[in-house]
Amino acid sequence: MPQLDPAAWAADPGTPVPGGSEPGADLDRVGAGLDSLDAPVGDRRPGFWKRFAWGFLPPVGALVLLVVVWQVLWAAALWPETQLPAPLAVWDEFWERVVSGDVFEFVWTSVHRAALGFVAGVLIGTPLGLVVAKVRIVRAAIGPLLSGLQSLPSVAWVPAAILWFGINDGAIYFVVLLGSVPSIANGLVSGIDQIPPILPRVGQVMGANRFAAARHILLPAALPGFLAGLKQGWAFSWRSLMAAELIALSPQLGVGLGAYLNQGSSLNSIEKVIAAIFLILLVGVGIELLVFRPLERAVLRARGLTSSL
Repeated sequence: MPQLDPAAWAADPGTPVPGGSEPGADLDRVGAGLDSLDAPVGDRRPGFWKRFAWGFLPPVGALVLLVVVWQVLWAAALWPETQLPAPLAVWDEFWERVVSGDVFEFVWTSVHRAALGFVAGVLIGTPLGLVVAKVRIVRAAIGPLLSGLQSLPSVAWVPAAILWFGINDGAIYFVVLLGSVPSIANGLVSGIDQIPPILPRVGQVMGANRFAAARHILLPAALPGFLAGLKQGWAFSWRSLMAAELIALSPQLGVGLGAYLNQGSSLNSIEKVIAAIFLILLVGVGIELLVFRPLERAVLRARGLTSSL
């Protein structure tokens, strides 16, 4: 079998390999294979009705199963009516609130507070997360504090907020901010920590200042982790709001979902309590499906991660 002369090939890499193809052609094929690995998989996005079925039918099926089990347990009379009401009784309470229009007032009062508090949390948590992620002394100083605040139950802040601000919207927004800002900041810090080091270096080589690097490199590259932090920040905002509305009760605050839940507890009406819990859960699921899930799909699709959709 003919042998390749290493000296001749080193002097002229285009020298054909005995019994094989030219080295240049092999390198081209290898490069094409690597490019195909880097290229995103073609968009295999299913049709609208198929996506609707996968997104709608499983939750509805789980809800129907839950109601069936609930009805069976109620019919078995294992607990008194004051502890486990009939599903129909809870539905009657819920429908009565819908017909009277109260449910729209409850939902609007709570959702607009949570949304405003969450937006303020994003405006505060985003620059805070950037500073903590990129300034070592700041991370050493307040990084553990942010993690501690994130694990602290938001209800613990409600008595202090009432004493500081009184029973008004300021106290509620304060509690919501303390619930959302640590999660948003820590989510951004986690996303930035996972950025390949070469990306910030490329920005420096191209002359990007700190603001341009944060806007065009850090935030886009950290977007998946940041989005996870935003989702968690919203969840903590919603939970913090419910805790504040349960405790801070005043006519000037109106009646939100937390106050409605408190009414049911005060009146010993388990139907009201379960209806309020159902509404709180419904809002949380609705925000996830209408806001965060489309954002998450768009981010994953932009990065070619369509197999996880």
